[in-house]
Amino acid sequence: QKKLAVFVSDGGSNSRQFIWHVVPGSVHGEVVVLVTNKRGCGGAEYARNMGIPVILFPRAKDELDGLSSSDLVAAIRFEVNYILLAGYLKLLPVELIRAYPKSIVNIRPSLLPTFGGKGYYGMKVHSVIASGARYSGATIHFVDEKYDTGQVLAQRIVPVLPNDSAEDLATRVLQEEHKLYVEVTAALCEERIVWREDGVPLIQSKQNPTE
Repeated sequence: QKKLAVFVSDGGSNSRQFIWHVVPGSVHGEVVVLVTNKRGCGGAEYARNMGIPVILFPRAKDELDGLSSSDLVAAIRFEVNYILLAGYLKLLPVELIRAYPKSIVNIRPSLLPTFGGKGYYGMKVHSVIASGARYSGATIHFVDEKYDTGQVLAQRIVPVLPNDSAEDLATRVLQEEHKLYVEVTAALCEERIVWREDGVPLIQSKQNPTE
C-alpha cells in the first residue's frame, strides 16, 4: 500500500472522506499522517479520533511543537509516498515540493485555471455565478511553487443553474470533489498516472490500461 499524508486547514470534509474511503481499503493506500496549520481544526480532531498522527506546520511563534520546513521534510520523506492537500490554505515550502516531484496534488472547487489563485477559497471561488459562466466544477492539479498553477490532472464539471446561490453551488461541487478525489487517489496508489510527451498528466483506465 502507498503511504499518504493529508494536509488540511479547516473542518476537513475532504480529509474525512480520505480517511473513510482509504483506510477500509477502497484504494490501495493508507493515510499515515495528517498535517495542519490549525491544531484544533475539525480535520485534525477527526484524524486523532481515528488514531492517525497529526503534525502542526508551519511553526508559529506560540506553538512550540510546530515543525519548520526542513523538519517537516525530514519527518515524512521516508514515510510518505504522496501528499494530498484537502483545504490546506498555506503555500507549501519549496523544500517539500522538491522532495516530492509529481507527488503532491491539491483539489479546488472550481475549474482551473479560471477562478483560482491566492485568495480564492471558501465561498469566494463560487464568484463564478456572478461571472455569468454556465459551468463550475472541481479540479485536481499537481502542486508547484505558486497557488493553483500546477498541471491539471482531473476535472469534474458541475452546471451553474440560473437561481444558484453560492451555497447551492458549493454543495453540488463538494459532492463531486469527494468522488473525484477518491478516484484520483486510487489512480495514484495504483500508479496509473502517465505523462504525455508534452508533459500533460493523464489517468489510465483501470479496466483498459491502453485508454
